[in-house]
Amino acid sequence: MNIQLFKTIWPAIIWSALIFVLLSLPGSELPEAPHFPLFDKMIHVFLFGAHVYLWNRYLVLRTGSDRRVWVFFLTFLVSCLYGIGMEYYQKYFVPNRGYETGDMIADIAGALIGWWISKKAGSDT
Repeated sequence: MNIQLFKTIWPAIIWSALIFVLLSLPGSELPEAPHFPLFDKMIHVFLFGAHVYLWNRYLVLRTGSDRRVWVFFLTFLVSCLYGIGMEYYQKYFVPNRGYETGDMIADIAGALIGWWISKKAGSDT
């Protein structure tokens, strides 16, 4: 696979769509989760951490490093709002799925971790 693909917008768009699809699955369609505490929350942390990282990576390459702080902040903020919005979407529109404050906290924690990894990595590799 061409490594240049990873410097395009497509990984971030595909990941955003994947989050939407996974969080839109009816509860009855979900596989049985492993029986250890907070497994669901770890999934949310991973999904939204990768979300922020992929968008930061793309946007920093497009806008330049002089705007890095604003790019990081805005991607973090948008990802948090996406996670919160998805919880309300699940509550009102997805059968057998519900609103969980814990999931929102996990989404925000994941976005924060993704922001931190982006900042450490420079998001320009």
